[in-house]
Amino acid sequence: KYTCVSASKPNSSYKSEIEWLFKQFPSYQLIGSKAFKPTLDNCNKIIQFLNHPEKSLKFIHVAGSNGKGSTCSMLASILTEAGYKVGLFTSPHIKDFRERIRINGKQIAEDNVVEFIQKVKTEKLDFDPSFFEITFGMAVEYFNKEKCDVCIIETGIGGRLDATNVITPILSVITNISLEHTAMLGDTLEAIASEKAGIIKSNVPVIIGETEPQLYSLFKNTAGKLNSSIEFSNSIINEKQFNLPLIGEYQFENLRTVLTAIAVLNNTNFNINDKQIQKGLDRLHTNTGFYGRLQIIERIPLTIIDVSHNPAGISASLSAVNTINKGKLHVIYGTSADKDVTSILKLFPLDANYYFTEFNSERSIKIDDLKTQSKAFPFENCTFFITPNKALESAQLHANHYD
Repeated sequence: KYTCVSASKPNSSYKSEIEWLFKQFPSYQLIGSKAFKPTLDNCNKIIQFLNHPEKSLKFIHVAGSNGKGSTCSMLASILTEAGYKVGLFTSPHIKDFRERIRINGKQIAEDNVVEFIQKVKTEKLDFDPSFFEITFGMAVEYFNKEKCDVCIIETGIGGRLDATNVITPILSVITNISLEHTAMLGDTLEAIASEKAGIIKSNVPVIIGETEPQLYSLFKNTAGKLNSSIEFSNSIINEKQFNLPLIGEYQFENLRTVLTAIAVLNNTNFNINDKQIQKGLDRLHTNTGFYGRLQIIERIPLTIIDVSHNPAGISASLSAVNTINKGKLHVIYGTSADKDVTSILKLFPLDANYYFTEFNSERSIKIDDLKTQSKAFPFENCTFFITPNKALESAQLHANHYD
């Protein structure tokens, strides 16, 4: 059985070191595409600097346009319930940087974060790694130090040139493909799929989740050239025998991908049964810290938060909300300035109340831009707020006044 990482006392240096990390290295979460580095050189240098901790670990590498965070968390939780010590690397974080790096649900300790950052600062590296590259190096070193049995690694952007693509996994997973980050990955589904397919490695099996029929041959050809066995998740037909405690029919698509991955793992040296799968789904939050995906945070009024950020993801989220919403819909919306806001606003129902907002980051779209873009749509009612908290307060107040 796995051993849990013990909790630690707050480190007084943690806040200052994290602030330094965000300022010293460009973070996609803060500045967007300017932080993207289309090369693996820096990450190769980082793992060399760390004496290649990745060579001692087993990885499951997950890419995709939507669903990769949910897929990573389901896999990690199920493997935890099967008795494995599981490292989980995801991004971005929502509240605390340490959400990105977990072992069996426990966040990396503040002491470990401080120690790693101070080591990087002291070393005076002869190259300028990004925030994401440094964070990935921290995760891999930590997972190796804690002797994880298997590590679930979510890509940041794309796949082929993503910083995480310096690993050789035991299994690659690509959840789905939609138009996203087009300035960096290409403006067609084929171009984006090609970038995601870059995580496929020689003689390493790959799982393909829900995908457009026109992309089948691309994935098959890539896998064939690398002598990698390939499985498509649509071959799984029994996913609904499991109780999935998540809102949204699309989560069953992610579950199909997870079940396909488990079937492949069980053909190797893993032993995961249906009881462990169900327990892993039931304990998803506890085992992984999973939240923010169509999560109900209050019942009166019914308040749901969701981190979907591209048209495909938001469309799926709206469909899920429509199945449970019984009254007037109140939508709080804020986004990064680099998103396709026009395509997203087209998805929103006209008869809902909208509370548009910006957030505290230079990546955030500004209120004036939201006002301009929303004018193109005859929404029934729109108000604008400088902070999300004020928007939420207003939305909940108004929702309580509707029968």
